[in-house]
Amino acid sequence: MTAARPALVTGGGRGIGRAIAVALAAAGHPVAVGYQTGKQEADDVVAEIVAAGGQAMPAAMDVTDEASVDDAVTAVERELGPIAVLVNNAGITDDGLFIRMDTDRWRRVLATNLDGAFTVTRRVTPGLVKARWGRIVNVSSVVGLLGSAGQANYAAAKAGLIGLTRSLARELAPRNITCNVVAPGPVATAMTDALPDARRAALAAAVPLGRFAEPAEVAAVVAFLCSDPAAYVTGAVVPVDGGLGMGH
Repeated sequence: MTAARPALVTGGGRGIGRAIAVALAAAGHPVAVGYQTGKQEADDVVAEIVAAGGQAMPAAMDVTDEASVDDAVTAVERELGPIAVLVNNAGITDDGLFIRMDTDRWRRVLATNLDGAFTVTRRVTPGLVKARWGRIVNVSSVVGLLGSAGQANYAAAKAGLIGLTRSLARELAPRNITCNVVAPGPVATAMTDALPDARRAALAAAVPLGRFAEPAEVAAVVAFLCSDPAAYVTGAVVPVDGGLGMGH
């Protein structure tokens, strides 16, 4: 078991974020389950962790709002202690062909998926520097490497996370803080469950392993990057995509 180092997972109430929160709790971390909407889902994750013998709390936050992030992190620090592990998982999609994409649609996705990671990381980083230990993992996407028609905003945000992460990896390495990216391919979540069958089949067929990932498979990689044995891994982009993006 990892020493009790408090973790914050944004977008932790559902899908990949939920699996990450559960995996980190199983590894011994007290976990703050960040959410903006879906309070009941976050409460359910907390209840699951507590029932398994772990420690967790819900953390209401809007990652696009600095005051909201500050209030949430302060509350987490008060209850769980200084945050040592941060997983920026909160994200949205608002797809559409670029020629029809208006400025609001572009900015809304960038504000959550990229600016949100910046805002939360900036709030948490001083504590990591003071402790001279930390783990930051940003959840990107294979789309950030390959691009995707109809997802220019999403792909740009996910690609931006890679530049942000690698810059932080260089800046924070002297303080024993690692910063890495996990880049999932198609994952079996409520969002992908809602896709038409033909679209799901086409996505699975494009993956060399021929299927979607389970959220727990992504979470296992994140949990490793947050662990003591991953101390020499920083600035990495780790694909969990069934081979879809190999070579990138």
